[in-house]
Amino acid sequence: MYSLYTRTKLGYIFHKRQMKKARERYPAGHSKTQPTVINGIKIIPVPILSDNYTYVVIDTASNMAVVVDPADPQPVQACLEEEGAELQAVLCTHKHWDHSGGNRALKRRYMSCRVYGNAMDSIPGLTHPLSDKDTIDFGTRLHFRAFYTPGHTVGHVIYLLDGRAIGGPSSLFSGDLVFLSGCGRMFEGNASTMLSSLDTVGSLNDETLLWPGHEYAEDNLLFAAEVEPCNVVRDQKLQWVLQQRGQRLCTCPSTLAEEKQYNPFLRSHSQDLHRALGLQQKQDEDWTSYRARVLEELRRRKDIYKDR
Repeated sequence: MYSLYTRTKLGYIFHKRQMKKARERYPAGHSKTQPTVINGIKIIPVPILSDNYTYVVIDTASNMAVVVDPADPQPVQACLEEEGAELQAVLCTHKHWDHSGGNRALKRRYMSCRVYGNAMDSIPGLTHPLSDKDTIDFGTRLHFRAFYTPGHTVGHVIYLLDGRAIGGPSSLFSGDLVFLSGCGRMFEGNASTMLSSLDTVGSLNDETLLWPGHEYAEDNLLFAAEVEPCNVVRDQKLQWVLQQRGQRLCTCPSTLAEEKQYNPFLRSHSQDLHRALGLQQKQDEDWTSYRARVLEELRRRKDIYKDR
């Protein structure tokens, strides 16, 4: 089923059907969102499909806009027109249709629009292939760095908007690598590969804002409560998220400082988590291999949790 979804026309037909259903079910979007403005840079989460987020990033001084993961071009175009912004580029984290399905339509609508992503992932409409740590600049204030983060897909990329140029925190657009208290499934990688990608996130500044590809916060925090029940910080965050979701409000962004305290997938080094999982490092096992085993067990439990 996964190969059909990602590698055939049937997958795109399925995506179009999902778009149609979501537009009918959520005519105003699955969640209520508010823009975040940081010294003239406006980040607008656009709710797409049943739980995805596309992000429209605008430099309000120049009205230049960049869009991250436009699954459905219709609400993205509506947002751009409402803001009076001109689309410069699509930054695509990976090939899955719920992140890339609007690439070609937006490129047709905005003739100068470039599409960025990793060539290994067969990104629809790709014009500018990226490698690890490539920089992408738009004007004098929108400076992005791409990080190669395989695991969910073979060519997954995350994008860091540098906060130094605007005198504020950086923003990480993480696609399906990291969510609030979660991480993506390992469709095209093993635990060691995914651990390396998650460590890339863990190495970033604690003040960085996290903008994930899905509204999974409630489910992820409830799972985290099962695997690490004594985490007080997680419990406080869960109460806040339950209040937000009770009103269908968006839970983005969190910060990496927060995530490092309650996101179990960023805590594979934590002895508290090891004890909660009932895992111990083997005598001949190096630390990185052990942490990959912890991550693998976490993902296994999350897959079971999600299916029930």
